[in-house]
Amino acid sequence: MTINNRGFRYGDGLFESMRLMKGELKFAALHADRLQKGMKALKLEGFSHVDEYFLKEKIEELARRNQSGPNARARLTVFRDSGGLYSPVSNKFAYALEVTGIDDPAYISDPKGFITDVFEDVYKPINPLSNYKTCNSMIFVLAGVFKNQFTLDEVFILNQNGYLCEAMSSNIFLVHDKQVYTPALSEGCISGVMRTVVLKLAKENGIPLTEAQIDPAMLNEADEVFITNAARGIQWVMGYGRKRYFNETSRFLLEKLNEAVSS
Repeated sequence: MTINNRGFRYGDGLFESMRLMKGELKFAALHADRLQKGMKALKLEGFSHVDEYFLKEKIEELARRNQSGPNARARLTVFRDSGGLYSPVSNKFAYALEVTGIDDPAYISDPKGFITDVFEDVYKPINPLSNYKTCNSMIFVLAGVFKNQFTLDEVFILNQNGYLCEAMSSNIFLVHDKQVYTPALSEGCISGVMRTVVLKLAKENGIPLTEAQIDPAMLNEADEVFITNAARGIQWVMGYGRKRYFNETSRFLLEKLNEAVSS
């Protein structure tokens, strides 16, 4: 990892955050699928080698070597391993893998819920890379500065058209009149692994769910709001401004999620 690393110099890479439970990498096939699609979009050669078997083998091995215990978070950063300026000399890839132990053997939602707001200083563009977790994360860094400045738990990002896109590190779901809504992938949100899992859980349990274009004004009309990612599962949003939300649907889906990962 030198000063010439393209991930450092140009944000030329992407990353994947994952969860290890009881020594097993969860949703490995979904992570591998998104990672391969992202690497293909970045024109990285050899993306097919980063498959489900690769992720399980490397992450579970490093967890043992780090003695991180059976429950851990993992982050895989893939970058173009090449010289050159904006134009790379080659499209080979390399990676850095981190595994950090945690105590929780299951997905746990914060019992107090999150306090949130909308970040409006910079909008997220909609383009072919919007659905991937690239290393070009300046919008999310600035959203994090905003979050700290106003002592928030999470913030919501808007897309270039001013519609809800995602949370700072998660996908967002709203519940109104027993109907669940989430921004469509065409709105520029991350194609989250946990988003995919929640869509499946909702379908299996008869919960109507619509992928749509969502006006941020809906945050004031919603009965519930929750956010999802692969590391933390499903997190309940308790408040947005003066608005307060219930926690029925997200609590039910969290129970179903934990049943799924423990079976």
